[in-house]
Amino acid sequence: MKATIWHNPRCSKSRETLAILQETPGVTVEVIEYLKTPPSRDKLAALYARAGITPRDGLRKGEEGAKPLKDASDDAILDAMAADPILIERPLVETGKGVRLGRPPEKVREIL
Repeated sequence: MKATIWHNPRCSKSRETLAILQETPGVTVEVIEYLKTPPSRDKLAALYARAGITPRDGLRKGEEGAKPLKDASDDAILDAMAADPILIERPLVETGKGVRLGRPPEKVREIL
């Protein structure tokens, strides 16, 4: 099974999630450092739809740039994430079985 992780190596939750993926037999991991290679707005929208969450659920609310988005629409949040990927909550993991936000990291086991 292939798993793609949108990863930030400086984030402990992202590192923990990556370790789960790497330790799972039969899983081939593609690591995308999303701050260097961010997903497109359309890809983000598709990932959130497959995960069953809203862009607001995928917003890294503690970031300074998220404060003006408090009452923003999903479209505005996606636009902001596409413009500044630090606003994307991490890690996002995609497999053929679905997409999960690795918070907590163990949630990715649902799609393995």
